[in-house]
Amino acid sequence: MVPPALAPPVASIEAPPLAPPAAPPKQSDLPGAQPQTTDPIPSSDPASTSTPALARRRWSPSRQTTGFFSSVVFHAALLIALALAVEATRTLGTAPFAIELGNQDPVRLESSENAPLDPQKQNDRLEGQAVAVNVPFDDPQLDDLRQGPTGPLVKPGKPQPLGLDSGKLAIDDNSPRGGGLEGRGAQARARLLPIRGGTPQSEAAVQRGLKWLAFHQRDDGSWNFNHHGNRCRKACRHPGSEASTTAATALALLPFLGAGHTHTSDEYGEVVERGLYYLNNKASFGPRGADLRDGTMYGQGLAAIALCEAYAMSGEATIKGLAQQSVDFVVFAQDKKGGGWRYEPGQPGDTTVTGWQLMALKSAQMAKLNVPSTTFFMVEQFLDSVSSEYGSRYGYLSPANPGKTTTAIGLLARMYTGWRRGRPELKRGVALLDEWGPSETNMYFNYYATQVLCHWGGPEWERWNPKMREYLIATQATAGHESGSWYFPDKHGDKGGRLYNTAMAVMTLEVYYRYMPLYDREAFSGDVAERKAGE
Repeated sequence: MVPPALAPPVASIEAPPLAPPAAPPKQSDLPGAQPQTTDPIPSSDPASTSTPALARRRWSPSRQTTGFFSSVVFHAALLIALALAVEATRTLGTAPFAIELGNQDPVRLESSENAPLDPQKQNDRLEGQAVAVNVPFDDPQLDDLRQGPTGPLVKPGKPQPLGLDSGKLAIDDNSPRGGGLEGRGAQARARLLPIRGGTPQSEAAVQRGLKWLAFHQRDDGSWNFNHHGNRCRKACRHPGSEASTTAATALALLPFLGAGHTHTSDEYGEVVERGLYYLNNKASFGPRGADLRDGTMYGQGLAAIALCEAYAMSGEATIKGLAQQSVDFVVFAQDKKGGGWRYEPGQPGDTTVTGWQLMALKSAQMAKLNVPSTTFFMVEQFLDSVSSEYGSRYGYLSPANPGKTTTAIGLLARMYTGWRRGRPELKRGVALLDEWGPSETNMYFNYYATQVLCHWGGPEWERWNPKMREYLIATQATAGHESGSWYFPDKHGDKGGRLYNTAMAVMTLEVYYRYMPLYDREAFSGDVAERKAGE
């Protein structure tokens, strides 16, 4: 199945320059005309003895008077028309910005958050765009999911760089220089899994989790934190209460992308494709980019990550435009004074929302999309404003009362904004995570802390990894309709429900290959890799 273009139209389209008026046909070109000789410049001498083939019109006072009054009337009418146009422009200048898409209704940025999704209307939002195909799974059990697409999609091309010059970045031996998506291919996963601490049992748990997520996708391609609906029919406990469907859909897509599945994959290709269609249909395009919040900037950041990763992994040109515009909106929504993000654009930031937006920006860089460098500088300014103990701990809105989750988010953000591995404050932060150990209920903390320690490597990772890995394997549901999922009672877990917990647990178990090591020299030639190679 060939997907219609996911790339949204540009916000404004310049009209082509007006073509000059067509010249009237020459007399000689008319049927039956005789060859003529014309004088391009009329003679100023009325007594001229040269007689052209076509008689010249003689000047006369009556003709001059008539021409004068005709000119006056014409120019007066022109001035009146211009005045009316200027007045109309002033009157319309106070109207909210709207983008006209063909003959459709304007898409208004101000009202996008509350606009309900109408699948019939969404079909016309982008030229050639089709709504996600409703393909229900035949078997209500988890044992026989339809996992393959019904036909091939557009053959992915090679991503086109947009001029980002990585050679201009100053990199030393201890600077983060990895973190890419190259480890997600089948061969790379097989190689990285044992080197970085995964096991066949952890990978089997990932596959069971993906199967549960695929079964709970809705017919329109979305996921919902309240997973009771469609095929589940309340068979699984612990639904969530968060309303943002873009956040739920993107969060559910990320584990599939993390395991190497794109919309062109044989396995789960259709699942990913339908999820991408849903995000495209929910986007509201405005002068500042593609608004995918659906009520919260969490939704925007998560959707931008999913779209950027899908483009980076597939090179699909139809995804590129939407991915870029989703990042453009993230850049717009940043607090231009403090450098962070919160629930609404421009609000003073908090650490949790900022963490997702920063990851969206890094995903855009991996996909060779445009991200202003000043945006990253401002993120560092925000991190400084919420850090304590010289940057080893991080608070939520300020340095006061630094928490475990916000500290893990802050440390990972520091890694992605360029902190060298040898920085004392980063070492101290890693030591704190090692001291605290994995949480039995807080998957938000576990997700971020696992990434920090995996990138860090060394004995801290050796202590953390088996605890986290074996705990998740042991706590995965194994019976009934909940088989393959996770649920942990927690303030985040209660709001996101079983869907949130399952997605976060799967991504935590994908840590071995989901992102390449940031400090690759230490990660691959350090004590852990050497010891495993000798076993």
